[in-house]
Amino acid sequence: MVVKVSIMKPRTTFDIYLEQQLKDPDFAERFKKAGEAWDVALKLASLRKISGLSQKELAKRVGTSQQQISRLESPAYEGHSLSMLRRVAEVLGATLYVEIQPNRQRKLPVVAEPKAIYGVKKKKIA
Repeated sequence: MVVKVSIMKPRTTFDIYLEQQLKDPDFAERFKKAGEAWDVALKLASLRKISGLSQKELAKRVGTSQQQISRLESPAYEGHSLSMLRRVAEVLGATLYVEIQPNRQRKLPVVAEPKAIYGVKKKKIA
């Protein structure tokens, strides 16, 4: 017989505070964006470390400065360019994948023109 025991972690005052703050749509959006930047920073740093490279060594291979690599690995940095991320990914033996998803609340605009209505001419039989 297997018995699973689940122990709930007690909520901290920070958990309660964060839950309240996330009710504010502006805060929730900023929090989400910060999480996305954090994901990019952690992924870059992790791939670099797995590759056995220092920031300075990676910078040299990419053709940039160590300071730029440090910025890319910082969760607070928001100036990522696709070209730089591609160059870093290539050196690290990785593939850059960017996905843009529509918001679920809004309908996407329709691009196609409305359906044309054509009349059918009948041939006269002589």
